[in-house]
Amino acid sequence: MSEKIIIDCDPGQDDAVALFLAMSSPDELEILGITTVAGNVPLNLTQRNARIICDIANYKNAKVFSGCSRPILVDLVTAENVHGNTGIDGIDIFEPETTLRKMHAVDFIIETLSEAEANSITLVPTGPLTNIALAIIKDPSILNAVKQIVLMGGAMREAGNLGASAEFNMRVDPHAARVVFECGIPIIVMSLDVTHKVLTSRERVNEIESIGNSVSSATANMLKFFARYDSEKYGIDGAPLHDPCTIAWLLKEDLFSGKECNVRIETDSSLTLGHTSVDFWGVEGNTPNAIWIEDIDDVGFYNLLIDRLKRFD
Repeated sequence: MSEKIIIDCDPGQDDAVALFLAMSSPDELEILGITTVAGNVPLNLTQRNARIICDIANYKNAKVFSGCSRPILVDLVTAENVHGNTGIDGIDIFEPETTLRKMHAVDFIIETLSEAEANSITLVPTGPLTNIALAIIKDPSILNAVKQIVLMGGAMREAGNLGASAEFNMRVDPHAARVVFECGIPIIVMSLDVTHKVLTSRERVNEIESIGNSVSSATANMLKFFARYDSEKYGIDGAPLHDPCTIAWLLKEDLFSGKECNVRIETDSSLTLGHTSVDFWGVEGNTPNAIWIEDIDDVGFYNLLIDRLKRFD
């Protein structure tokens, strides 16, 4: 029986690859909707990018919704320096045929969860958590339908990539992140600690490109651009594939290992805003609220990705 999921994203090249991975796996995953939020680039671009990705994948079942254009309390910070002005630089941009649904993403999340059976839907946020948090704030009863939240965000050992101690998604909307981490639903966290272990490389990108279909070509071209920033800033050969780790965990959990921890989000300090405080050793005695993923079989991850990209025409 396939896992019912809602993907909440801010595409982003790595979000795009996560979407491709999910779309290639209909036996395991049923995508109920794709909701978009401002993050890597503004909302008008993230919703368009999600629809472009659906077009490239020829994904006819797409239900794409536009959500929140700014964080709950703080000003929006975007990442064009990483993702380019479009958010998915590396491919040609076009006006997508996939339509944008009229319903607001937050209302779609609430409606879908309100009508669902208990513990039946997994939320997969790969961007700032604004949409998810506002849905919870508007109608906390929807949490009854949520089986788990598998998200990309946070950092412990790897420090920060937006500020010295905060990961981008947590820092963009720290107040939303706090709502989500305090909601009581099991959370699986794909932080920088693990995503920095699945670096693209020239060899891996070349192998993806050699598959030869439109999706693999788009993936390779986006990853070539995406690697530019990390190569220039950190001197590494490749870029971390952050967001696809969420989908990969749903498809092949045994690629990953982690530990139950209590995770809290800093919302008061200007110095550490958005920091994920991970009580890894349980010294504070608080009940764990998340599984903090620390390690991954990177070869197995890329084997999975390449295998699934071959499924596209």
